[in-house]
Amino acid sequence: MTAPVFVLDPLRIPDFSGGEIVLDGPEGRHAVSVKRLRPGEDVVLTDGRGRWTEGVVKAAEGKDRLVVTGLESYREEPPEQPRITVVQALPKGDRGELAVETMTETGVDAIVPWAASRCITQWKGDRGLKALAKWRATAREAGKQSRRVRFPEVSDAATTKQVAALLAGADFAAVLHSDFEHGSEPLATAELPSEGDIVLVIGPEGGVSDEELALFKEAGAKAYVLGRSVLRTSTAGTAATALLLGRTGRWS
Repeated sequence: MTAPVFVLDPLRIPDFSGGEIVLDGPEGRHAVSVKRLRPGEDVVLTDGRGRWTEGVVKAAEGKDRLVVTGLESYREEPPEQPRITVVQALPKGDRGELAVETMTETGVDAIVPWAASRCITQWKGDRGLKALAKWRATAREAGKQSRRVRFPEVSDAATTKQVAALLAGADFAAVLHSDFEHGSEPLATAELPSEGDIVLVIGPEGGVSDEELALFKEAGAKAYVLGRSVLRTSTAGTAATALLLGRTGRWS
């Protein structure tokens, strides 16, 4: 779909065909004042969880009200298979938001922030809540930008034990590790499932510790490499997601 995407609170989505609806608040302001939509232009309305509909702009009122008409019955986009979850170690500065943005645009299904032992950044108290809110807002905006109607879920920050439990329940569990002694098999040649859950762990700039690797291997994960060059933690997840999407046929 090429029409711009806007999020509508699922409680406000009427269950009918035809008619019109008013998009207001921040979404309406973005449509009217930023995108400068005009009557006759197509738009897509979604709840960000796979439910969406198309409509046509009837009027732009003031600075933050968009009247959309010609709504058809709602459609449901089923979850993609296999489902790809990236466990992302907390990067420094705003690189976490960059990672979330590019992984969302690429097509990841879920993102799990991880406070690895070698992470310089630590989410604690109000600072952690604000950082998590930024990640979730970034996923939402990147989902709209990339014309997705099912945005990736961004979970609460996970501990190493919680990540191990997630890996134990996956159909394919991998840890990206730049040390060829720990993982000589390229991710490009790994045998992947056609459905189920793929969970991929991206370590921090300092790498995954030996203790973490041991716990993850005990949970059933295996160490892999992307290639001979070492990527930043903020870009490795995007590169790996693109590789997995191509190899599993989701991009075909």
